[in-house]
Amino acid sequence: MTATIVAYIATLIVFVVVDILWLGYIAREYYFSQIGHLLAPQFNLLAVFVFYLVYVVGIVIFAVLPALAAGGVMKALMMGALFGFFCYATYDLTNLATLKNWSLPMSLIDMAWGSFLTGVAAAVGTAAAQRFG
Repeated sequence: MTATIVAYIATLIVFVVVDILWLGYIAREYYFSQIGHLLAPQFNLLAVFVFYLVYVVGIVIFAVLPALAAGGVMKALMMGALFGFFCYATYDLTNLATLKNWSLPMSLIDMAWGSFLTGVAAAVGTAAAQRFG
């Protein structure tokens, strides 16, 4: 149980901090150029918090725990990247199919980001659980 808690906390911290850096600084202008017209004036902070808390549960269940059971950090990286790809693809391809002015490049960049971020967060969570759990 301790390893799972350590994994969750480490994964959550990495996922949130790196995602904020990406969305708030690194890729901010690109996202605004692509979907700024769709954004609300204020974020729904409750929805943001719930997303991060719930999504990280998914990372731990589908990437970190299997990696801890059989394989370690590289398995977590791979399984996390796959989990991120499928989750972000669901979001981005649904938007591409249903929203006006949602672009294919936007979907591809966001899916790549989700794959990378989820894989890295899963790998760090696994490493933390192995070391401290």
